[in-house]
Amino acid sequence: MLNQPLADRIRPKSLSDVAGDPKLFGEKGIFASMIASGYIPNMIFFGPSGTGKTTVANIIAEAAGKTLHKLNATTAGISDIKEVIADTSSLMGSGGVLLYLDEIQYFNKKQQQSLLEFLENGKITLIASTTENPYFYVYNALLSRSTVFEFKALTAEETLPAVLRALDIVRSRSPLPLTWEEEVPGLIAAGCGGDVRKAVNAVELLDRAARPVDGGLRITAADAAQAAQRSAMRYDREGDEHYDLLSALQKSIRGSDPDAAVYYLGRLLEAGDLLSPCRRLLVMAAEDVGLAYPQAMAVTKACVDAARELGLPEARLPLAEAAILLATAPKSNSAHNAIIAAMDDIRRGRVGQVPRHLQNVHADSTGSGKAPAYKYPHDYPHHYVAQRYLPEALGDVTYYQYGDNKTEQAARRYWEDIKKS
Repeated sequence: MLNQPLADRIRPKSLSDVAGDPKLFGEKGIFASMIASGYIPNMIFFGPSGTGKTTVANIIAEAAGKTLHKLNATTAGISDIKEVIADTSSLMGSGGVLLYLDEIQYFNKKQQQSLLEFLENGKITLIASTTENPYFYVYNALLSRSTVFEFKALTAEETLPAVLRALDIVRSRSPLPLTWEEEVPGLIAAGCGGDVRKAVNAVELLDRAARPVDGGLRITAADAAQAAQRSAMRYDREGDEHYDLLSALQKSIRGSDPDAAVYYLGRLLEAGDLLSPCRRLLVMAAEDVGLAYPQAMAVTKACVDAARELGLPEARLPLAEAAILLATAPKSNSAHNAIIAAMDDIRRGRVGQVPRHLQNVHADSTGSGKAPAYKYPHDYPHHYVAQRYLPEALGDVTYYQYGDNKTEQAARRYWEDIKKS
């Protein structure tokens, strides 16, 4: 099959050839034990593209002696599943269908509930796959009847054997002697972002672009680097990876690691996403640096404004400044904690009435009684006078706790001295 895609030609036929976690794919792994037992449960395979989800489903079906019926949830519906069941029953008798449903996250809740009926009556055994976290996208009742397996992105070392096999295949079918520079396999393996399919496709592309040299063909390291230049970027702005990168950026800054901060910022920017890191940096200036360095918000806002004015690629410069500033700044989440605590009380119904002396008495039309006099703080020493501001119903609740940083502790000492005098 000369026209068969290279990725299909090198697809593993046994679990031992599948790259990845030996606890899953090894001789003593869980899939091998499952095949040996002859029992195939309903399963959900969760992980990035090119990590072996479809391959493992094929291997399991082959070992079980069953035909694997494949549907993609982006285009299929419940009627397609019913059609598969009807066709299979009429041809082979009733014995259950092994169904591989790719991208199950695209089935809505109603479709997933309908799918549940077929699982419960035994008409299908489901192997579903998704690139998104199933605990967010798959109906709970379907999850409870399935076993979830996570397929992780492969390392360059785990990908390298597949790259070498692919290179051997293209060399064997090349009309002229095909060679490659020593660095080529490693560049392809490192540049695929843990996606074996992407790595194999890169080999196929490089084979067709190989340069004539001394009566043969040669794949150069420069071409391999070019082919792999952006392929390591796994990024979907609507997918989990987007939020994983933003989360890693914020946690790196919160953890005061400027190197990790600029790395994750670079991942986002290299993928062409400017708006998300701009917004997240502003959040971090308030949430994670906060009152420990109040000027951080103004500096970050200036950097974000400059980045949006400049656009990519120059936007990377002011955003890197902001990320490093926030990562190396003193930290405080006291303002974050204070507003969260206050709003939690409000949601629980702890509202109370605004004290009478704080009300807009000039707009009061009740005419009832005389309001207690509001004390104007600027008329008192240090612009402070003791009076009640919180509703009586809240008692002496405290929402704000001074952070243990120089700025907030200076403010604490300032007010303690004034209130003692």
